[in-house]
Amino acid sequence: MTIGNKYRITVLTSRLIRMEYQADYDFVDAPTQMVVNRAFPKVEYTTLHKDGLLILETDDLIFRYDGKEFSPDGLTIELKESGEVWHYSIVYGNSDKNLYGAARTLDNADGGIVLDYGIFGEKGFAVLDDSESALLVDGEFVARGRKCQDLYFFGYGKDYRGGLKDFFTLCGKTPMLPRYALGNWWSRYYAYSAEEYNQLLDKMEQENIPVSVAVLDMDWHVTDVDPKYGTGWTGYTWNKDLFPDYKGFLRGLKERGLATTLNLHPADGIRAFESMYEKMAKRLGVDAASERPIEFDFSNAEFRKAYFDIVMDPYEDDGVDFWWIDWQQGTGEENAVDPLFLLNHYHYEDSNRDNRRGMIFSRYGGVGSHRYPVGFSGDTVATWKSLDFQPYFTAVSSNIGYGWWSHDIGGHMMGNKDEERLIRWIQFGVFSPIMRLHSSCSPFFNKEPWNVSEPYRRVMGEFMRLRHQLIPYIYSMNYKMYTDGQMLIEPMYYRISDKKDAYEVGNEYFFGDNLLVGNITEKSDEKLRMAKANMLIPEGVWFDIFTGYRYTEGRRNLYRTIDSIPVLIKAGGIVPLSLNVGNDVSNPVNIKLLIGAGENGEFTMFEDDGCSKNFENGDFVTTRFTTEYISDRNVTRVVIHGAEGNLALIPEKRIYEIQVIGLEGKVENHITPEIPVQQDYIWEIEGRLKEENDIEQAAFSILENGWMDILEKERTFDAVRSCKSMDELKQWISGANINLMVKDALLELM
Repeated sequence: MTIGNKYRITVLTSRLIRMEYQADYDFVDAPTQMVVNRAFPKVEYTTLHKDGLLILETDDLIFRYDGKEFSPDGLTIELKESGEVWHYSIVYGNSDKNLYGAARTLDNADGGIVLDYGIFGEKGFAVLDDSESALLVDGEFVARGRKCQDLYFFGYGKDYRGGLKDFFTLCGKTPMLPRYALGNWWSRYYAYSAEEYNQLLDKMEQENIPVSVAVLDMDWHVTDVDPKYGTGWTGYTWNKDLFPDYKGFLRGLKERGLATTLNLHPADGIRAFESMYEKMAKRLGVDAASERPIEFDFSNAEFRKAYFDIVMDPYEDDGVDFWWIDWQQGTGEENAVDPLFLLNHYHYEDSNRDNRRGMIFSRYGGVGSHRYPVGFSGDTVATWKSLDFQPYFTAVSSNIGYGWWSHDIGGHMMGNKDEERLIRWIQFGVFSPIMRLHSSCSPFFNKEPWNVSEPYRRVMGEFMRLRHQLIPYIYSMNYKMYTDGQMLIEPMYYRISDKKDAYEVGNEYFFGDNLLVGNITEKSDEKLRMAKANMLIPEGVWFDIFTGYRYTEGRRNLYRTIDSIPVLIKAGGIVPLSLNVGNDVSNPVNIKLLIGAGENGEFTMFEDDGCSKNFENGDFVTTRFTTEYISDRNVTRVVIHGAEGNLALIPEKRIYEIQVIGLEGKVENHITPEIPVQQDYIWEIEGRLKEENDIEQAAFSILENGWMDILEKERTFDAVRSCKSMDELKQWISGANINLMVKDALLELM
């Protein structure tokens, strides 16, 4: 730390520097909304005063400062590896080259919006401005009473994971989510009665559609109120007409294996018609006979305590698992702390009582909001443009450590009816952080599977079941995000930062350690009856988990029918899937392992009780899976290592289905006998590695599916069969007078 005339410079790491300028010398050491920890391990650096400049040099940065009020000429930082230089600017994120982060909301968005800045930039640096965020003093947020400059320089170059790791040290970890949060959520802005909601869930069960979270929008509470009290937008009293026995209703949801969340619009406070008004009035010294509204003021500790003690916590004891905080009233008065941030902080804090693993569901309140998952991205318009923006938005939010977005899958409002778009949105939702179907109350906006026509109904069911199968994989990444700061969703440039194309494929991202997802966000071609995702394939060999197609490094369009999107597993990749039935999200008895053929690899599956904080004290289980490809024998060896930890948390024995993707011939499931979980088990699968795609079979499928001229189909297929090499076929396709989309779809597989 270096302190001078009105400034303080703190070297936190060799690539992270804090810069303060304070006219009255009163520097801030308290936590803030953004920053909760500055106690980093000691870092070596040199200090030099030369030519009127303070020069600090770490292993990675050269900091130069003239000791005066910050200015572009007087404050610079150079990245030693690249030679890039940052000059102080009032545009702290250097917007022209920033890789961006999250945004408060996508409310009413029909396509892209302007995003806030993240901690990374194309030039290798970015700056976070903490000058105006509130201080946390004795558990209360207090607005800064004086003007200052409090900046954090992140100079991590292309080491995105390293930058995030230090960001989480500075700004706090992303907490572990409860296991139930990773299944399918059912949500609709609709005045369900208890009977109607149970009928809905019965129908879901009949359709074999698993659900893990029941969302009740605002009609759970009384909305038809006397105009003298205002509107029914805010409410805390159960609607007994719709839910005559709400406690029994909540118990019934638990018996079905569902968690429950209720919508809150808290802005209007506690009014005289509410069932808990008299208790609140007595606690807060309000004359109940006056019927004076109790103002909603989360900056008031006395109000907060009464609010949680009298309103929220009793409902949680009745069976409400977490709250959907639907704050839409803006950022509050000038110089006041943003009410949304206060809501998120204190609601999340309260949700952790009694050793429970906390969770809320609310809008993004700025840097530091990753500490309060899950994020509600807002009420979006149901259009292709909205869908097209969401994968990019989800991925770049990782640049500010915000990893648990929940979108209105399918769109919330307006737009038009388009079942193809709905399915593409669901496919994205299955491979996004949270899978929550939602829509408005319009009678023409239906997303119940039985209200969707074929083949969309079938595909919808398949993907919603797949989401629940993916829970062991996603939950393990949930733990990895908590412990290592590795995001579930990573933009392509996190792992292939040297490729310019990696910064241009917005609808593609890594999904956990071993999967690569290309989202399809456009309508199918009318003749080809397929749609494409433009993807950059990293080096190595990758296989599509749905089609089995093999891919190597390069950028190309990947075409798919409505049945799937491109989801690639890398050679040596391992993905554990649950084979639980129905709504059950518990640690599974039967597990399926998807394995990418041809390379060695490993994956560690994490399991615990799924709902408490006991894991923080080591109360969990890990099971390591390894795979080895023995080329001289054409054998894939899979080792299921004995589970380690508190084995009482998982079944005593398990059966595994092993599916190796990328071998020649038909993909088969290999089923093990019942295995005691504490024992190692080795399984060898014979099969020659697929060296190229079966272009004849693939071409027939593409042509047979398309609505094109039969003679054109025959001519194209004859050429595919007659060409003696891939090079010859490529040459024929390039010069052939056939549909351009067909050309591109065929070239994809070569």
